[in-house]
Amino acid sequence: MLSRGNTAPMFFRLLSKFPQGFSFCFAYGSGVKQQLGYESVRSKRNMIDLIYVVDNAHRWHAANLDQNFEHYSSMRLLGGGLIAKYQESFGARVYFNTLVQIPDEDVIIKYGVVTTKDLLEDLSDWRCLYLAGRLHKPVEIIRNASSSKIQNAIEQNLRSAVHAALLLLPEKFTEFELYRAISNLSYSGDFRMIFGENKDKVNNIVRPQLENFRNLYSTTFAEFGHCLELPVSGSDNQICTQDRSEPSILAHLNGLPKWPIRLIVERQTSGRYRQDTEDILIGVSRSTNYQSIVASCLRSIVWSSSVWQSIKNIPTAGFAKSVRYSWVKALKTFS
Repeated sequence: MLSRGNTAPMFFRLLSKFPQGFSFCFAYGSGVKQQLGYESVRSKRNMIDLIYVVDNAHRWHAANLDQNFEHYSSMRLLGGGLIAKYQESFGARVYFNTLVQIPDEDVIIKYGVVTTKDLLEDLSDWRCLYLAGRLHKPVEIIRNASSSKIQNAIEQNLRSAVHAALLLLPEKFTEFELYRAISNLSYSGDFRMIFGENKDKVNNIVRPQLENFRNLYSTTFAEFGHCLELPVSGSDNQICTQDRSEPSILAHLNGLPKWPIRLIVERQTSGRYRQDTEDILIGVSRSTNYQSIVASCLRSIVWSSSVWQSIKNIPTAGFAKSVRYSWVKALKTFS
């Protein structure tokens, strides 16, 4: 479902340098998946981004401090317990170590640590739409999920992405526009897109990876056959058609995760009175501006999590690395 590339030996060697108590690991970004405007995949200039999913953050950080003390900023002095508490307290519940040199492999990596519980919540509820957004796109699976709960949540996350994208799209659109809408769910509202990222980033992600997107979503699309008609030839320029009747719109609204639905309900009632969620969603499905309502709620989730996660990343990286990382991102944006 999610791809495993032909550089598995290098990734396996990387994993051997970390504590092994993690339940899932994937790599993402321009260091592992081709993006237009960047050098070739796995170029030395492209940092490899990794996510380690662990059951116990305290235990994992404590072991990693013993093994890779130099990866951490001055926060390492707090110890594994307080680092884990910092990780799980705010932002997207991810703790990043960035610009980590791995001389044996001649690569630079950034790796994030998240608990299984927090990953499951984001995938299922879109509380932050942070790692959920990364898993809307093709990634490189380094270690398969050890729990069926994670795999089921990943599949549910893909279904939710299709529901949300179809709500935001017109009746007719191209396959490229469908994948772009899916990819944009976690970028629209991200404050970093204002000044820190290439404005064509979403297009640059989707265009060279159309076949990977098709493979990722083929099973999911089969569940939407009653409301979505895709071109059989696989050409990204051929027209897709969706059913935009009120029942279909309502079904997509009900297919959204918990947090977007919660925001839709709160904003439609302005928090003044209690009303049945289904009645509110029926009202939204009948309104002419349902797309802007959904888009606004999704942007709100992404804005909040991206701002707080970016603030959170400053002490975890340390001041010098934060400046260097921002400079590297700026060079990529304007090169």
